[in-house]
Amino acid sequence: MVSTTGNESPVRSGSPVATAMAILRCFTAQHPVLGVVDIAEQVGLHKSSVSRMLPTLEAEGLVERDPYSQKYRLSLGLLHIAGSLLSDLDIRRAAAPVLAEVTEATGETSSLLLWDGEAAVTVEQVPSKRAVKHAVELGTRYQTLASSSVRILVRELAAGDRAALLERLNTSEEALAELSREDDERTTVNDGLTVPDEVGVAAAVRDHRGLLVGAMMIAAPRYRVDATRRAELRTACADAAAATTSRLGGVPHAS
Repeated sequence: MVSTTGNESPVRSGSPVATAMAILRCFTAQHPVLGVVDIAEQVGLHKSSVSRMLPTLEAEGLVERDPYSQKYRLSLGLLHIAGSLLSDLDIRRAAAPVLAEVTEATGETSSLLLWDGEAAVTVEQVPSKRAVKHAVELGTRYQTLASSSVRILVRELAAGDRAALLERLNTSEEALAELSREDDERTTVNDGLTVPDEVGVAAAVRDHRGLLVGAMMIAAPRYRVDATRRAELRTACADAAAATTSRLGGVPHAS
């Protein structure tokens, strides 16, 4: 049996998940508090079905009942579920103007990457305006320690998490140390290790708690990067990461 909500979204009454989602979508800025009958009318289900679902949603912290009217409203528990997404959106918003500035200043592509537990994922990017450049699609994942963005994120993993990751990558702490020879406290460098004609520089972005939440990266064609230029890109990347950290309420690491 398929019913229809007021916004014409189908509700499969045999699916508890679909019913729960339909109920949660009933609450809006215009109608933040609703009774059982109100909800039942919107989702097109019998009020007994809605009455059985609401206590479960309340127990899970997704809705709460007003003690006076006995009607329901959304609960702050929803923010716990959406917390990581909201955090990511905040990071992207904070990084966007910084990426634009660093690309304008260096003439090279800059990116923001987040760690998803197994890979560094490109979530924001401002490509170079030059004809020859290094740019990737959003969502591109890096899973090798040769990548500067992976190393900047991996080196702060808890010992157990890092050991597990190194095992999955079939590598070791010794190999990580070898790849990190040219890294410093603020930046990591990938000088042609993954793509022969590319140099990548990465630096850590931290939040207001001082926790590493992402990485800024600058990528450039290798033929344009001599020792002097590489030092300039390292400084620019570290400064961009520090600026993003400040925008997130964090305190950048000292140079």
